[in-house]
Amino acid sequence: MVSDRGLQVLRAIVQDYVDTHEPVGSRSIVERHSFGVSAATIRNDMALLEDEELIAQPHTSSGRVPTDKGYRVFVDHLAELRPLSSAQRSAITSFLGEPSDLDDLLARTVRLLTQLTGQVALVQYPSFARASITHVQLVQLDPRRVLVIMVTDTGRVSQRITQLTVELDQEALDGVAARLVPLLAGRSVGDAADQLARAVELAPAPATPVDVALQDIAKAAGEELDEFRQNRLVMAGSATLARREQDFRGSIHPILEAIEEQVTLLRLMSEMVADEHGLATSIGRENAAFGLSEASIVASRYDSAVGAARIGIMGPTRMDYPRNLAAARAVARYLTRLLDEDEGRR
Repeated sequence: MVSDRGLQVLRAIVQDYVDTHEPVGSRSIVERHSFGVSAATIRNDMALLEDEELIAQPHTSSGRVPTDKGYRVFVDHLAELRPLSSAQRSAITSFLGEPSDLDDLLARTVRLLTQLTGQVALVQYPSFARASITHVQLVQLDPRRVLVIMVTDTGRVSQRITQLTVELDQEALDGVAARLVPLLAGRSVGDAADQLARAVELAPAPATPVDVALQDIAKAAGEELDEFRQNRLVMAGSATLARREQDFRGSIHPILEAIEEQVTLLRLMSEMVADEHGLATSIGRENAAFGLSEASIVASRYDSAVGAARIGIMGPTRMDYPRNLAAARAVARYLTRLLDEDEGRR
């Protein structure tokens, strides 16, 4: 068991190591923090923390640095998060204001989080399987190309150009739309995808040009709806990893691969256990099963009309956890409010 003062010493070591990038000694703790005890007493506390594997000595005669276990204890005993400055809160309001659609809003969100924290930012899309399609439109670009537009009640907009295997004039395309729109409009994304699959399966033979075009567009629309139902991530700030490479004990390549593939990060973010405030952290070796033992992720939940999802920040274990958690929480709350206001206007 770690004493209350031992936890305070651990907190001081974590804070100083994050601030200075240098191992922390007992004398610097006495000078920088008001413990009211001697350096010798602090050294005894540090020895107990080392016995508990919460801190380690990277080199002989050097100070101490937190271990992954030490960061975990530090995060679990955070009394409060570091509040954002008024300038940071104003940045959230101005940067996220007046988005054109959900895609734009989430893209702005990750760029904002990277600016606030200097780390890689991640935002999960909410699952749209239960969203309803409110608008479907076919726009002819030329006799063999059609722009298929679908809009959901959550504000998600899909615009996909479909290459037809036959040529159609506007009148024929209107005939396709008359048959396609009832399969989609007013239905949930999942139901609409099933309707399209049945339409493709039950295609008449021999087929007219309108039948063929309907099949082409139904296949393309079905692929788009499948993407609506899949988990997706939006990310920004990957370049920050190169600037912080010295903060990682080993190679950053597994982290870069995870960013490129997304599947690993989606699984990790989905499995992180949140506290009563919707905040979650996964630190260093806790991510070993995902091949990300060099990184830490902090995340906060946000809510949308179709369900909850997470926004997160990924970086080295030597990160400013109180500030990053506060930034994730503040942005998540504002994102929830924006989505709630948008839903209220529908």
